[in-house]
Amino acid sequence: MQFSTFGEKFNRYSGITQLMDDLNDGLRTPGAIMLGGGNPAAIPEMLDYFKQTSEDMLKDGSLISAMTNYDGPQGKDQFIQQLVTLIKDTYGWDISAKNISLTNGSQSGFFYLFNLLAGKQPDGTQKKILLPLAPEYLGYGDAGIDDDIFISYHPEIELLDDGLFKYHVDFDQLQVDDSIAAICTSRPTNPTGNVLTEEEILKLDELARTNNIPLIIDNAYGLPFPNIIFEDVEPFWNDNTILCMSLSKLGLPGVRCGIVIASEAITQALANMNGIISLAPGSIGPAIAQHMIEQGDLLRLSQDVIKPFYREKSQQAVAMLQEAITDPRFRIHKPEGAIFLWLWFDELPITTMELYKRLKARGVLIVPGEYFFIGQKEEWEHAHQCLRMNYVQDNEAMQKGINIIAEEVAKAYAE
Repeated sequence: MQFSTFGEKFNRYSGITQLMDDLNDGLRTPGAIMLGGGNPAAIPEMLDYFKQTSEDMLKDGSLISAMTNYDGPQGKDQFIQQLVTLIKDTYGWDISAKNISLTNGSQSGFFYLFNLLAGKQPDGTQKKILLPLAPEYLGYGDAGIDDDIFISYHPEIELLDDGLFKYHVDFDQLQVDDSIAAICTSRPTNPTGNVLTEEEILKLDELARTNNIPLIIDNAYGLPFPNIIFEDVEPFWNDNTILCMSLSKLGLPGVRCGIVIASEAITQALANMNGIISLAPGSIGPAIAQHMIEQGDLLRLSQDVIKPFYREKSQQAVAMLQEAITDPRFRIHKPEGAIFLWLWFDELPITTMELYKRLKARGVLIVPGEYFFIGQKEEWEHAHQCLRMNYVQDNEAMQKGINIIAEEVAKAYAE
């Protein structure tokens, strides 16, 4: 069968497809230790809350209504208005319902945004998305209808005490010219757990404004929800910012609800794209989130349940790793948020792609670091020395998986 150019590109077996296949296979495989995918933790208090919420919404009819009616292409009106009120009351941002559009998950939202802004332009030129710091979320990598729509730069690496390190944006490297359509960064960052500092965000905003391009911030793990962020920072938004949020890491990945807060021109474009591609975003996720806002639970649960759970789990995982892997060439990116740890095995004589294969053969699923260095101009040895590990599993499974990682890393160094 002959596919179109579009079909050939999106029929490729990409990094994000492998990640989701591993996630699916692991869930079906008894004994598999799932340290790779991005599924959020099954937090008991949140599971109980969603069960009770579903029962309450069945009783009052709102869940059935969400299941049996289309929303408009912008998304559920009542939820959008509730979210506007919550954000204005919490942060004082000058937004209205016209500044928010929903999508069927953040992945769909970024596909829309990247192709709305980058790629082939009406005048025949090509534009790219600038990722100021790689590694960055692997799900971006294959999202362009056109090939080669990303450019990224190596970070500065700050070595910290206690076997930790931290990435910083190297502003001396960044080049923004007419070929750049937008700047995009995640905060906290998937895969590293890095949180860009206030100074870094302000500098990126200044760069974007100076060059009359938007700053896209992937806020899937950030404030005000799900608040999986361990640094004392404020969320950032202005009329030149495209802030992308999600319900997934609240514990609702299956409802596929992304939230974009941006200028009216951007949100109207996304609504138009929704209408063409999917008629309308799904309704169940927004209905649940609307109920949470009305009950005063969305921010409370994020602050009092979700954030403390992940902070404690990250600390436990770091302690397990450092006890199991004592080689001084091993470092962990400082965990500042998100649900992953980023492990760096300096001078590792095999690639982490090979390490991934060896671990998978032993029933441990991680994600090799190579996938996260999107838009690089040249190969970088560091990219082959890192891997992403989630820390959402129960401690017994996580300890077993870490012990196997330690064994395989020791074998590799011995080679």
